[in-house]
Amino acid sequence: MMNSNVILVGAGPGDPELLTLKALKAIQSADAILYDALISEEILEMIPDNCKTFNVGKRCGAHKMKQEEINEFLYQMSTRHKVVVRLKGGDPFIFGRGGEELEYLQQRNVETSVIPGITAAAGCAASCNIPLTHRGHGNSLLLHSGHASTGEFDNSHTDKEKQTQVFYMGMNQAESISNHLIAEGHHPDTEVAIICQGTRPNQASQLGTLATLPIMAEEMKHLTPGLIILGDVVSLASNQQQRLNSKILALTA
Repeated sequence: MMNSNVILVGAGPGDPELLTLKALKAIQSADAILYDALISEEILEMIPDNCKTFNVGKRCGAHKMKQEEINEFLYQMSTRHKVVVRLKGGDPFIFGRGGEELEYLQQRNVETSVIPGITAAAGCAASCNIPLTHRGHGNSLLLHSGHASTGEFDNSHTDKEKQTQVFYMGMNQAESISNHLIAEGHHPDTEVAIICQGTRPNQASQLGTLATLPIMAEEMKHLTPGLIILGDVVSLASNQQQRLNSKILALTA
């Protein structure tokens, strides 16, 4: 077996300018790249022509490969190429299943390293001027997988009024998320933002409340992937939008 090296690389939320320099260096030095479905075309265009590429992406209801198959394929590629990059959207270790891939490779004595990326929560929130934490508005932050958001998380120990929650992959579970959080004591008027295609040219967002979350998600389901942000910090984006609308009205009066 050749002296192989696998690099788990976070590609960020989509905007190619949010790719780290270290990630770009790894991409340009790779002999083979296994990439996810959410990697933007602009980033894929940065891959050298002589690099072998494999789309192993998983989207809801459309998996090219199961995770177990990806793990084994990644290992097999490591035996054939000197530098293999596993290119993942956002950050490999935040709902990216990078930990599973790292464990699988380490068990087979494959030299593996990790390059972090800007996770969707940070990238999408910033693109809409929503601070995930803010003194007086958000003093704690919870990141959830929407796939496990129908009652499997516990936030009863925190101050719900000053807590920011972000749901990845939660668009299809928006109604369950809304019902569960209201049942747990969150006010139906808690402010919510949905951001789809965050940081990309076709980004779309909508502000509403926990009670209107299911309707918002239904209206934006064709724009996925989407991220749900809940908490008082969303009001800061709402205030900014109100100021922008007032300025537009003043200019057109």
